[in-house]
Amino acid sequence: MENEPRDVVIIGTGPAGLTAAIYASRANLKPLVIDGGQPGGQLMITTDIENYPGFPEGISGPEMMGRFRDQAARFGAEFVHGSVNEVDLSRSPFCISLEDGQDILTKTLIVATGANAKWLGLPSEQKYRGRGVSACATCDGFFFRDSHVFVIGGGDTAMEEAFFLTRFASKVTVVHRRDEFRASRIMSLRVEKNPKITLELNQMVDEILGDGQKVTGIRLKNVKTGKLTEHGCDGVFVAIGHAPNSKIFERQLNIDEYGYIETAKTSTETNVQGVFACGDVQDYTYRQAITAAGSGCMAALDAERYLESIR
Repeated sequence: MENEPRDVVIIGTGPAGLTAAIYASRANLKPLVIDGGQPGGQLMITTDIENYPGFPEGISGPEMMGRFRDQAARFGAEFVHGSVNEVDLSRSPFCISLEDGQDILTKTLIVATGANAKWLGLPSEQKYRGRGVSACATCDGFFFRDSHVFVIGGGDTAMEEAFFLTRFASKVTVVHRRDEFRASRIMSLRVEKNPKITLELNQMVDEILGDGQKVTGIRLKNVKTGKLTEHGCDGVFVAIGHAPNSKIFERQLNIDEYGYIETAKTSTETNVQGVFACGDVQDYTYRQAITAAGSGCMAALDAERYLESIR
């Protein structure tokens, strides 16, 4: 493994990475897939998925990722457990160094390292994640029909989440620690004018309350006075941004100001020939399992065409 370059190495085992593995395997490229720090990606902490086509009864995130993995393995994908410590894209074949000291050489690289939602850092937030606490309204909003939910954040993402949630929830409260939003004016106005949405400004989350099984409320702290107030609710959506897992590629791949890897408009190509990026590490717009899977397919096809061009 250390001496013979692989045709394709894929970093990441979320929907993008595993879909890329399925397509690369079926093209007989014998891809090597590196698990990364969170095998299965963000869907491993998603309880129910009801918006992925083909699963009319819904499916849990871990089960779906298990099926993706089994399908890739069935066609010949090889998996190695571990995290990438360093990559060298300045030479061909590329060199990927794992934390255990193993070096892997590859002619092409598919980066599918994903992104992690930013969280508040409260123990109660972790405790009730998937049981009333979420970071994706598009994924979980359906479960909060006729409910009161809180959205935490003041940027465009928070405004979009709040507006989307009004389709299901009877009341949406937006919490922001400042007295004005960071969001674009048009997004802020849309939220402020919506009769289903109320605002709690100059407030921060002190605690997420629950009965041990699910969220039952939230405690806010006024940042100016320190006053604590408790509010009953059914859900809390944290919308303070995402952090793409792109740090190890800094100074080698073009990365935008938010940390997303930049790709060509009509493909998954990066600024380094033979390196392709897919999924949430390069998608700052949609961030859905199905769009990640679609871009994983694109990356595998792009890698296959690139390999044909250099043979």
